[in-house]
Amino acid sequence: MTAQPATDPHGNPVTLDSPDSPVTPDSPASPVTLVGLGPMGLALAEALLRKGHPLTVWNRTPAKADPLVAKGARLAATVDEAVGASPLTVVCLNDYDTLYAVLEPAADALGGRTLVNLNSGTPKEAQTALAWARKHGIDYLDGAIMVPPPLVGEGGAVFLYSGPREVFDRHHTPLRSLGDPRHLGEDIGIAVLYNTALLEMMYTTMNGWLHATALVSSANVSARQFAELALGWFMPTVVDYASLAQDAASLDAAHYPGALGNLKMNLNALEHITRTSEEQGVHSDQPRLLKALAERAVADGYGDLSYLALYELFKGGDADHQAA
Repeated sequence: MTAQPATDPHGNPVTLDSPDSPVTPDSPASPVTLVGLGPMGLALAEALLRKGHPLTVWNRTPAKADPLVAKGARLAATVDEAVGASPLTVVCLNDYDTLYAVLEPAADALGGRTLVNLNSGTPKEAQTALAWARKHGIDYLDGAIMVPPPLVGEGGAVFLYSGPREVFDRHHTPLRSLGDPRHLGEDIGIAVLYNTALLEMMYTTMNGWLHATALVSSANVSARQFAELALGWFMPTVVDYASLAQDAASLDAAHYPGALGNLKMNLNALEHITRTSEEQGVHSDQPRLLKALAERAVADGYGDLSYLALYELFKGGDADHQAA
């Protein structure tokens, strides 16, 4: 069977590359400047040095660069000097406001070069940053790091990018040195939007596990004992990721048949979870929120459809009440 190219939800190709690929003569290790040496910035710097990129760094606390300098990095005295040393500057700072505070004085030096921003934020902030970059003649990519610092540079270290494809392709080698680069599209805000959505999945999954574990702990069940059933059987079998992936087509089609279980039935279960939490003295805000969402969906006319119909409530769109 011929392998099919990876695509995003819109059917556009997504770049999937391994950072373990060696730097070859036709893809030289180009110079890179890195601004920001927090824990993640240090991990980025180490990955670039391991791949042989001439690296210039700048940080408001210069001493943080000492281990990198010992490995061959060059510490710039000013931001102007740092961004002028390389065609590509990667920024890993706290937020967009910090980005402007640090780079505004060096905007002229950045003109005609490329800035890759790996800060956290919102799509609107990414759009504002693109407008700022264009005003100064700077090529701009917005990005998001999807792994913790110890995994940076490894094969499974996914980095999300959005912005002009030509700019992404031009700097593909250093981006590949950091991890597995995924170009999600020209829309500058799509990378940070994906990042936010994926983090929401992480936190809500973790909260479900933590609250459920707290619930059984009220009966003196240890977390380890509960995990054997909850994580060893229930999650892989009942909350099956492959099944959820198949349900994605139903979400796109707004098709939520409720023959095997509708929202009214699920609301009954959520009411039990809420009452049990209260009776057992366990924090009940989370199940009460889930119950309130289901109640709203039923009130909006989704009661005879499957639980997936909550998707329409979350989108804030008009209801499609067709169960077939």
